[in-house]
Amino acid sequence: MPKKAESGESTAGLLAYLFGPGDHEEHLDAHLVAAWTPDLPCPARTPDRLTLSDLGLLLDAPVAALPGPRPAQHVWHAAVRNAPDDRVLSDAEWAEVAAEMVAAAGIAPHGDIQACRWVAVRHAGDHIHLVATLARQDGRHPRLRGDIPRMHTAARAFEARWGLAAMSPLNRTARRAPATGEKEKATRRGLTEPARETLQRTVREAAARATGTTDFLARLRDAGLRVREHHDQDGALDGYAVALRGDRADRGSRPVWFSGRTLAYDLSLPRVRERFEPTISPENLHGARDRIREAATLLTRAGRTEGAGDVAALGDLLVVAAATSPPAVREKIRAAAAAFEQAARAPGARTLQGAARAGFRAATRALEHAPRAARGGGAPAVLNLLIALVEAVEAATAWHRAQDHRAQTRAAAQAAVLLREAATLTSTSTSTTTPQAVPRTVRVTPTAERGPTRPHPGSGAGRSR
Repeated sequence: MPKKAESGESTAGLLAYLFGPGDHEEHLDAHLVAAWTPDLPCPARTPDRLTLSDLGLLLDAPVAALPGPRPAQHVWHAAVRNAPDDRVLSDAEWAEVAAEMVAAAGIAPHGDIQACRWVAVRHAGDHIHLVATLARQDGRHPRLRGDIPRMHTAARAFEARWGLAAMSPLNRTARRAPATGEKEKATRRGLTEPARETLQRTVREAAARATGTTDFLARLRDAGLRVREHHDQDGALDGYAVALRGDRADRGSRPVWFSGRTLAYDLSLPRVRERFEPTISPENLHGARDRIREAATLLTRAGRTEGAGDVAALGDLLVVAAATSPPAVREKIRAAAAAFEQAARAPGARTLQGAARAGFRAATRALEHAPRAARGGGAPAVLNLLIALVEAVEAATAWHRAQDHRAQTRAAAQAAVLLREAATLTSTSTSTTTPQAVPRTVRVTPTAERGPTRPHPGSGAGRSR
């Protein structure tokens, strides 16, 4: 599975790390398995022929020869890893993988003698690191747009050819995590979390509650965010960006903006607009509970494509349920909503017209517009609501499992655990109510034409070292 690492400005520094012992002495027998030119000496095994410094200079030579200023981030770095249960590939096999990956990425297309210079370093049995400098030998810049998706496509071919474990496809549903620099900046500023995470949560809550584009942008501003609108040449709004007040770059000269899509794939303006529906009349928690249970039942019958709209609406419902829940369980439900976030994004073909979607959206509006005094609702009402949410999330877990959406299945299952914990807290918070049993599972048996149940293989993708 290819994984893009951060771009860098020091070829020598990256090579020193890859050929060195690692952060925890985990790098063993570091050596070259492939390079842009055949028979390039390995600086670890034949240092008398080529030193590590020499290798860095060779890689950097096209960059140094560029006319004009040298690019600040000229080092491209990616790791390619197979599953823990796969057989150990030979150096020759990893060399073949490396050549195909740099070709797919646009670093070194097959037969292009003027392509970028690159090397593949192996210091563990299950993965290699690809390092390239972003200047072609003819002085032009490489075209790398979509490099990682193309590398994933190439990886699927090797998995099929060699009988390796099929890793989850690149489906653009994973949460966009903060970079190391963002985490370090938050620490320096004394913040509890990076700006990206605060913005993700705030924008997602606004999107879940909003009834239209104007309402959505107003909610972002009301939450204290800086909002920048983007309009097309005809003046129509086609995008937005947000920034935390006080979060600035370039020595405080400008705000640090994040477009919706860079926060999460489903927070781009087109995807946010898919959520909007007319506001319904206010309803109490009991009405919301009934709608959730009805929708959960419909979700258990959903086919491969229509269930995508159902789980997306359920994700919004959990966000609003957390915001309107009593303080005693709010953090637990908020954690469940965060855990379910990836489960709300179904990979592949999708439609947002699922049968259960209307019920989940109606329940969301019921919670949003219920009188504030009823939002706590007392322990019995809150417990009933949580039990209904557990049923719905269990239905989503089973639906994802039936479609073999492994990452989404794990995310939904984690959310269900957290909701059960919230229900347990609620059931023990009052002595006047007889606790109700929290459901453990919801079984789904899709019909053959709607997406057959497939075995659930194990998955493993470790962090590159």
